[in-house]
Amino acid sequence: QVQLVESGGGLVQPGGSLRLSCAASGFTLDRWLIGWFRQAPGKGREGVSVIDGRSGLTYLIDSVKGRFTISRDNAKNTVTLQMNGLKPEDTALYYCAAGSSILPLNRLSPQSYAYWGQGTQVTVSS
Repeated sequence: QVQLVESGGGLVQPGGSLRLSCAASGFTLDRWLIGWFRQAPGKGREGVSVIDGRSGLTYLIDSVKGRFTISRDNAKNTVTLQMNGLKPEDTALYYCAAGSSILPLNRLSPQSYAYWGQGTQVTVSS
């Protein structure tokens, strides 16, 4: 059974850091594209970062470049999103998702991903 489980969310002050993990079971990450998405209250789901499990190539949206880093550990079947310099506007429910055969044009589209975790809440507030 394919399963993704996120962890690492929490409450942090502006400028703080969190490390989100996405643990996969039932499949191996090295054959999938793994994306981190977030959804703030009243807003749509937004793609934040993507990593190719096979090549390791990564992509980050402009608003998190220089602050967030995505990485993978294929031995542990885990993808991590390191978030530094957090801002209140980063507050959201964060999800990881897995998909395959996704064109680069569609890598940030939630509809391109077949499997989703349950999400982990990130709150940035003083």
